[in-house]
Parts: sequence; C-alpha cells; structure tokens
Amino acid sequence: MDIIFLLIPLALVLVVVIVWIFLWAVRSDQFDDLEGPAHRILMDDDEPMVERKDDSAKIEKKNK
Repeated sequence: MDIIFLLIPLALVLVVVIVWIFLWAVRSDQFDDLEGPAHRILMDDDEPMVERKDDSAKIEKKNK
C-alpha cells in the first residue's frame, strides 16, 4: 500500500511532463505540414533551384 503513495505522484508528474512536451511541439509548429515533405520528394524539378557560377558562365557564352 505504501507504493501507491509513490506511484500516484510519479504518474502525475509524468503526465504533466508529457502534456508540456506536446504543447511545446504544437506551439513551435512541429505538426505544421505533415504531408508536404512526402509530396515534395515526388515532384520533378527540371531546373535546379540554385544556379551555379559555372552554369551562369555557360549560359552567357551561349547567348553571345
């Protein structure tokens, strides 16, 4: 019976910590976009997002 006096407060502290971690995750937008990264990997990007310096030099030579 004495163990109940230890387990109940321990369980309450554990619940408070779990709720605090969940609220922190929600407030810091951890659950903002769950499907975006999964769909983004399937999209076909024809052109690179960042243009390299050597690529821009090749484009300038083609235009001249």
